Amino acid sequence: MSGGLSQDWEPVVIRKKAPTAAARKDEKAVNAARRSGAEIETIRKSTAGINRAASSSTTLNTRKLDEDTENLAHQKVPTELKKAIMQARQDKKLTQSQLAQLINEKPQIIQEYESGKAIPNQQIISKLERALGAKLRGKK
Repeated sequence: MSGGLSQDWEPVVIRKKAPTAAARKDEKAVNAARRSGAEIETIRKSTAGINRAASSSTTLNTRKLDEDTENLAHQKVPTELKKAIMQARQDKKLTQSQLAQLINEKPQIIQEYESGKAIPNQQIISKLERALGAKLRGKK
């Protein structure tokens, strides 16, 4: 065969990939390495078993809370607003759940606003004003 074609008889060696980090830590892999006499290094992580996020910032926050003497409370729905919502809803002959459906909110939200337990949200109040066709907010 003189056409420039020649056969390459060098052996081709196919090997498995090196084990991944997780596989190297695997108990089976460690035992196999021990049996074959390979070097094994064990390192204990200094932060192992400690919830660092919880332990580091708490002292700062607790000190701030201890130093703070103000009584902090959420803003509640004012009495005038509660009465205005109830009055406007009853004038339109709507139930709490019907009104909630109109403004795409849960009935529980209407209950909280009418009982004064909700934290006032301007978006919800404006939805209520539109649905009821009444001005609920006084002078802002």
